Amino acid sequence: MPIRPLPDAPPSIHLLGPTVFLLALGVGMGESYMWPRLVLVFGPEIRWLFLIGVTLQAVVMLEMSRYAMATGESIFTGAARVFKPLMWFFFVTAILVYMWPGHLSAGANAFEQLTGIPWVLTACVVLVLVGILFSMASVIYDVVEKILGVLIGVLVVGTAIIASIAGTWGDLASTLGGMFAFGYVPDGMLSAEWFPIVVGSIAFAGPSGMQQMWYTLHLREAGAGMGAHVPKIRGLRTAGEQEQVPAHGFMFDTSNPAEMEKWRGWRKWITFDAFLLFWGITMLVTISFTVLAQSAARENPNVKDIIEDGDRSAALAAMSDSFAAVGGSVLGGVFFAFIAMIGLNATLGLFDSFSRGQADMTYFHVPGARKIKMSHLYAGFLWGVITFGILILNFGPADGPEGVLDILAFLSTFAMGAYCVVLLLVNNRMLPKPIRPKWWSNAIIGFGAVFYLGMLFFCMIKFGVVDLG
Repeated sequence: MPIRPLPDAPPSIHLLGPTVFLLALGVGMGESYMWPRLVLVFGPEIRWLFLIGVTLQAVVMLEMSRYAMATGESIFTGAARVFKPLMWFFFVTAILVYMWPGHLSAGANAFEQLTGIPWVLTACVVLVLVGILFSMASVIYDVVEKILGVLIGVLVVGTAIIASIAGTWGDLASTLGGMFAFGYVPDGMLSAEWFPIVVGSIAFAGPSGMQQMWYTLHLREAGAGMGAHVPKIRGLRTAGEQEQVPAHGFMFDTSNPAEMEKWRGWRKWITFDAFLLFWGITMLVTISFTVLAQSAARENPNVKDIIEDGDRSAALAAMSDSFAAVGGSVLGGVFFAFIAMIGLNATLGLFDSFSRGQADMTYFHVPGARKIKMSHLYAGFLWGVITFGILILNFGPADGPEGVLDILAFLSTFAMGAYCVVLLLVNNRMLPKPIRPKWWSNAIIGFGAVFYLGMLFFCMIKFGVVDLG
């Protein structure tokens, strides 16, 4: 890679930047729906698995940023430098996992509870509106970051206020205590009915699947580190103004003490993002929703039995009732509005990220693709996933929005275990020794690979998804 100067790092303490994309995806259906549902069935002690999941993802976020900020390339290109089939594996995985509009389906279902409008109709309309928004934006990243920043702020503050009204100090104490009930395995958790959902929920403790990999593209768009030397992607309306994207990344001089000092500044910046913004905000929201789940259990003592009998949407209805118990039907409706907002957050983040990732891999690694503007490739994948989403919502095999979400969560676990392996290879083989990760970072990422893939394959073999006989 050509040597270029590393830009000066901004102050470590800052407001939301590219982290807003991970928050939009992380503060999503796992925290607001899947984990409260598990708490209603198994109690707050099951949250120790959430703590492991979200802490592991904070470290992954920190290490995923390393290659992107050092080179201005995505982790997909880093994977291709190690072994090109690795990159194509993620290209295919993204299609198999993220063509399913799970987050949007759950959000649209909440909107149906609020308004009576059929969830399929709402989801299809939102899909088209998202496509129009992204196509009309001048610089896509700038528009999406601003929208998500506002939505996340409303969600975090709103849920904390409602939880403080609906919950009790006892709810908060059991919620916090449950985070440290390490080793707690309740009856029924390892069953064929619930263990795949638990596995998927651990993957949904924060941004799931390939969302961490896409984060490297958002860092580049934000001009983090060497990403400052790469132009931003534009919408279709201004695609003619798209600058030529270079065919490779750049590297700074790691033997220069002044450059290394700037690098340490960038690492402080991203560490603040990972542990104070991402980990802290994600934890705050999930604490709020867990408090609400326990309040819901008091208002609806039979909700556990209803969920176990197969009504997966009962968790949302029960938490809405806990809102209504302290503020009337209007406040009950506010809860569904929050869930719909979460579905919109995740849809904006996912559709942008999917299109950005697929366009990046196509542009850099398909022969002749660089003759096409990056903006046009982005638009092609965007409208492709929108079209598939509309088809799957109307004619797909999943039984309702919760079924779509559970499929998405389970498939995401596979992608997460795989990207931990790739992350180890890229950071330790493709980067100069002075900026490679420390041994403890490698150990945690290695644990992540074993953790995600181990749970996934145990689940598949144990419950007959894979027949080894």
